[in-house]
Amino acid sequence: QVQLVESGGGLVQPGGSLRLSCVASGFSSSSYPMSWYRQAPGKERELVARISSGGTSTMYADSVKGRCTISRGNVKNTVYLQMSSPRPEDTAVYYCRRSDYWGQGTQVTVSS
Repeated sequence: QVQLVESGGGLVQPGGSLRLSCVASGFSSSSYPMSWYRQAPGKERELVARISSGGTSTMYADSVKGRCTISRGNVKNTVYLQMSSPRPEDTAVYYCRRSDYWGQGTQVTVSS
């Protein structure tokens, strides 16, 4: 059974930093491209970042380029999203995705 569980969200101040984690079970996450999406209130869900199955290729939405890093962790089946200098407009529920499978999301609120 495929499961994706996100964690690491919460309240963060503008200019701070945060790291989101996605722990996958039921499959080997290193065998699949993995993505982070986010959905802000009243907006459509959007792609934030993607990492290839081998971890050698990444892509980022223009809105987070230079501030976010997606990576595969040394802990097996974990994918991270590191964000530096978060902004209020980064406030959203962040989701981990593999193909048709989604996690339940973790809320990130950027506010002073």
